[in-house]
Amino acid sequence: MCGSKMGTIVRGFPVRIRDDRSKRKVLVHVLSMWLILTGQAGCSGGYSSSPAPTPTPTPTPNATFDLVSVATGFTNPEDVQQPNDGSGRLFVVEQGGRIQIIRSDGTRVTSPFLDVTGKSGFTSGGETGLLGLAFHPMYAQNRRFFVNYTRTIGGQLQTVIAEFTASATNANFADATTENILFTVDQPFANHNGGGLAFGKEGSLYIGLGDGGSAGDPQCNAQNINVLLGKMLRIDVDSTAAPGLNYALPLDNPFVGKTGRGEIWLYGLRNPFRFSFDSANGNLWIGDVGQNSFEEVDLLTPQQGGSNMGWNLREGTHPFSTACTQTGNTLTDPIFDYDRSQGDETVIGGHVYHGTKMPALAGAFVFGDFISGRVWSLTQSGQSWTRTFLLNTAGGDLAGFGRDQAGELYVARYSTGVVARVHQVGQP
Repeated sequence: MCGSKMGTIVRGFPVRIRDDRSKRKVLVHVLSMWLILTGQAGCSGGYSSSPAPTPTPTPTPNATFDLVSVATGFTNPEDVQQPNDGSGRLFVVEQGGRIQIIRSDGTRVTSPFLDVTGKSGFTSGGETGLLGLAFHPMYAQNRRFFVNYTRTIGGQLQTVIAEFTASATNANFADATTENILFTVDQPFANHNGGGLAFGKEGSLYIGLGDGGSAGDPQCNAQNINVLLGKMLRIDVDSTAAPGLNYALPLDNPFVGKTGRGEIWLYGLRNPFRFSFDSANGNLWIGDVGQNSFEEVDLLTPQQGGSNMGWNLREGTHPFSTACTQTGNTLTDPIFDYDRSQGDETVIGGHVYHGTKMPALAGAFVFGDFISGRVWSLTQSGQSWTRTFLLNTAGGDLAGFGRDQAGELYVARYSTGVVARVHQVGQP
């Protein structure tokens, strides 16, 4: 079993312990979100692979980008979502347990849309809290939405995946008592909880769960298809629930009727904190946070359910450990990974851009890094992928990307409490 070095959990995103005490103090103050996503361990393995080269970020040659503030004053915002209800509202997820609303004119609704802080055992801080939000594709008709949050019951930390229903008489309010818990997952450690939820084009709800935490996946959860940790899950929230469950299992999930959990769509993930679907073709894009040395971006078509994404045998495309037994015969490499030599240490998955206000980014995947605050595009030419620098936010600030119904992109700025739109200079 490989050795590990844990980070120090403080409120917000955690940080790695460093030998230089003065640097550590600065990191704890500014980068308090990190351990939620990363964890640290020293580990190497005998699994061989051919590492993909990491292109050096270069400035965009024909366009420049900045951020246009949409609203301020949020407390540790982590996610931005918009339902397809025609209202133009943006919903901002705060780690501390509230969802706030930005109206289409940029003003904020005074009261939270949802407040789960009063839920039994609700737990926030470090890697825990209210971590993700997804609106049902038919939200305008059924007012249903889904969240990922953490709680502690009887001393056991749990991930909770729950459904709520917005008020029929007040579109800016959802009563927390409408909660319908779909399932919970016991968390063995406080980090690597994942957090993202999203509906695929076919209507299933996808849920990203981390490997359970500590460092290096000491319980080998990611390669174990009999547990939900370290997986991308896929469930049906519209059909009649399966026996003993509060949801249905899509019949084309890879392990339905076979050995393994029927909810699993992908396995071998470390901490898929943020992921999204390409609205044009349904491809799944995942930012899977690395352990010691490499961050990865995964791209999977709708036909690639059942793929083993490699953790903890590999970190990105690179060998990591032989401590866990590989499940299945094939590992699916990321399309892109990058090292930490430039201070980029926590990938934040974004979206493929299909809006109209940034023509230079048409069809590009836009993503970033929490630690450095850099935002890039990722584009394909033949068999190679090129990462291009777009702009900087701030260190310890970029927690998530949002996309509105027109395809425009937003960032949730964790430490500054700002929601901003990504903007191409010279365009609207």
